[in-house]
Amino acid sequence: MPVAAPRPFTALWASQAASNLGDGVLQAAAPLLVATLTRDPLLVAGATVAQFLPWLLATLPTGALADRMDRRRILVLGNGLRAAGFALLALSLTGGWRHVALLYAAVFIAGCAETMVDNAALAIPPRLLPREKLERANGRLFATQSVINTFVGPPAGAALFALAASAAFYTGAAAFALAGLAALLLPALRTSGEEHEHERHRAEPATIAQDIRTGWVHFWRHGLLRRVAFISAAINFFGAATGGLLVLLITGPYQLPLSSYGLFIAVPAAGAIAGSLLAEHIVPRIGGGPTTWLAALAPAAGYAVLGLGGSTPLALAALFGAALASSLNQIVVSTLRQAAVPDELLGRVTAAYRLIVLGVVPLGALGGGLLGRGVGIRATFVAAAVGLTLAAIPLASRVTTRGLRDAEKRPLHPEGVYERTL
Repeated sequence: MPVAAPRPFTALWASQAASNLGDGVLQAAAPLLVATLTRDPLLVAGATVAQFLPWLLATLPTGALADRMDRRRILVLGNGLRAAGFALLALSLTGGWRHVALLYAAVFIAGCAETMVDNAALAIPPRLLPREKLERANGRLFATQSVINTFVGPPAGAALFALAASAAFYTGAAAFALAGLAALLLPALRTSGEEHEHERHRAEPATIAQDIRTGWVHFWRHGLLRRVAFISAAINFFGAATGGLLVLLITGPYQLPLSSYGLFIAVPAAGAIAGSLLAEHIVPRIGGGPTTWLAALAPAAGYAVLGLGGSTPLALAALFGAALASSLNQIVVSTLRQAAVPDELLGRVTAAYRLIVLGVVPLGALGGGLLGRGVGIRATFVAAAVGLTLAAIPLASRVTTRGLRDAEKRPLHPEGVYERTL
């Protein structure tokens, strides 16, 4: 049963803040390192492929672990693994070993650990706070993520990289280590209902494969959650197709210095922060259905502006609007998932959801790299604008505000049926 626990939530908040600091530092340092090693669009996009490939390979098993293990322990172990991976990369750079394959290996290890941390972290808030506080809590978590992951981390990462490439990666490793230490302040977070089911599971132990199947079935039977997952997947696919090439766009066709890359990260961050902080006011006014449309069409418009235009202020404004819309949608979907899925299934259902949503990222990055190499950087952004618009039409039109509200009121039970409301 969720309990109002502000101090444990603060510990979660601190752990996520430190983790996002590490992400932000590496968000700037990793592309900068790749750009110093190669100008091949496919190899540049390869870093994104390596980072998100674990969401295809590892997210379902780690989601099952989030429903089996103490979620606090998962946060500690996952952040420790990320710290170790980037510390080893920093050591290799200090020793003069510079190769794109080393970066691929480090971000792949970090990506595997990220599936552990994120699946567990997203399942924790309902254990700490009552339902009526979830939307505000999610807004604060996502706002903190946006501030630190973009305003603080990338400028720091770029500045540290200018001093020494290894300094940026040492700093990222230290931030992940702090995230693991902060997670130790959380209470034990075993799944609800586990105590009641302990004897049954001891007599009839379920395998990881059975747990994964149960989570996947429940996710797939939740028609609305499945639908918003495919919308988010389309947004992420085309975002990945263009995101890895952004550094080449601004230093190539836009003819901006490499130091401007931090600005193209910070401005969208402002939009994401605005969306996170204003979600509790905006979403109730416009509704979750229109928010879904906005989340798809605003990025599509942004890609068109980036691909067809040449004005830096206009490009930054488009990125700001796209990030704001995406942030609003992220909070809508997270609250839906936390409210509509029982706690004992939340880790696995979250993993199934993120398999769809983030599993497409390496595919999008690979497609964007191939397209960028074949037809050029600008044309890739235009193609993304057209593709996302076409994907939004059949998907977003089936998500309504009323449907979202009804789904939150009728949670999906472990037996796979909706609870009937009286």
